[in-house]
Amino acid sequence: MKSEYRPRIVVIGSSNTDLVVQCARLPRPGETQPGGNFARYAGGKGANQAVAAARAGARVAFVGAHGDDAFGREAKAGLRREGVHTVHFRPYPGEPSGIALILVGGRSRENLIAVAKSANDRLSGADVLAAETLIAKSDAVLCQLEIPEEPVEVAAALAQRYGVPFLLNPAPARRFSARLLRQVHILIPNASEAEALTGLSDPKAAARALLGKGCGQIAITLGARGALVCDDAGFTQIPAPRVKPVDTVGAGDCFAAWLTVGIAEGMTLLQASTRAVRAASIAVTRPGAQAGMPRREEL
Repeated sequence: MKSEYRPRIVVIGSSNTDLVVQCARLPRPGETQPGGNFARYAGGKGANQAVAAARAGARVAFVGAHGDDAFGREAKAGLRREGVHTVHFRPYPGEPSGIALILVGGRSRENLIAVAKSANDRLSGADVLAAETLIAKSDAVLCQLEIPEEPVEVAAALAQRYGVPFLLNPAPARRFSARLLRQVHILIPNASEAEALTGLSDPKAAARALLGKGCGQIAITLGARGALVCDDAGFTQIPAPRVKPVDTVGAGDCFAAWLTVGIAEGMTLLQASTRAVRAASIAVTRPGAQAGMPRREEL
């Protein structure tokens, strides 16, 4: 890769405003945890990944939907400040913008997240087709599952048509078509998502099952244990640097984005995943999903 070249990434996905409460520990069902600090951050898996990819040095276009409200206008303004192309981040009048309620607690700063129905659920295949020219000229396309399956399937088909690597972060985990899985160049679940998709708790066994169903390669994030990748050389576990976590929200999005940028730059899966683990390890030391994403020079 020429040092001056900035890869083109198209991210198709969700945008939310994260309403976050910090807890001494995560509450059990029916339990109230008082006294937590409250904060509001820009979030949503798609928007998080767009910001992370932009900070990683890519030229990023975001395809998504927001409501015609203050949350949506602030989300779009925030992406623009990060240099993200937002022409295809369109408003849906009458629909609320995305909201996520997040609890962060315990020594490991793990999280619980609930996402409300919103304009994200209205994103359509036609919205993705409108960005076909951008996809055709891109170096990689990245999607998640916080949007309906139709736009994800259209994005995968367009990426395949133009020979562009298609990466899928299957979060939140849900069943999707075998055809879509076969179009995935690299699947990027975490361990619980890999288990939900396969019924197998062992990450290696889950990876084998997913590869057997037709996806090209796989990188499973393992939290503080780093990541497990499978390429032509077999399985490799990448350890994560030891850090003191502050907020793990957005760590998986950071990994997925940096992995995608690495692939777009011509790195191998192992090379791109190793750098992505380092980036995610920085992200967890800071509060906020988008706010905590590291910049390229920090690595």
